[in-house]
Amino acid sequence: MPDRPTVDTARTRLDKWLWAARFFKHRTAATEAVDGGKVKLNGIAAKPAREVKPGDRIDITIGEETRTVVVQAIADKRGSASVAQTLYEETADSIEQRERARDLRKLAATPGADLHGRPTKRDRRRIDRFSGF
Repeated sequence: MPDRPTVDTARTRLDKWLWAARFFKHRTAATEAVDGGKVKLNGIAAKPAREVKPGDRIDITIGEETRTVVVQAIADKRGSASVAQTLYEETADSIEQRERARDLRKLAATPGADLHGRPTKRDRRRIDRFSGF
């Protein structure tokens, strides 16, 4: 029999891998995030059908949080959380940035913390003066 080209089965779609690695609850959400530019594969915006293989670097932005992970293994089916954690390794820089952002959020004042109910007459005058009424 002639030599057949070897088929690399250690690949899967980007959106499927993100769902299997539990970054998104639904595959549709993973697809929308990739389409929306929230996910970059090796530093480049990719389409949901782009194939992911071990060694690829993925930047994932969820809310205000950005994670950079390196693909360690491939899965196209969603498993338990412990299995999902073996699919990737988060970079040290990414962990450090997330911890720094978390500390800054703890120190920042809660929006509206200085507001106590309805504005007083004095507050209303200040608002009107500021608004130009």
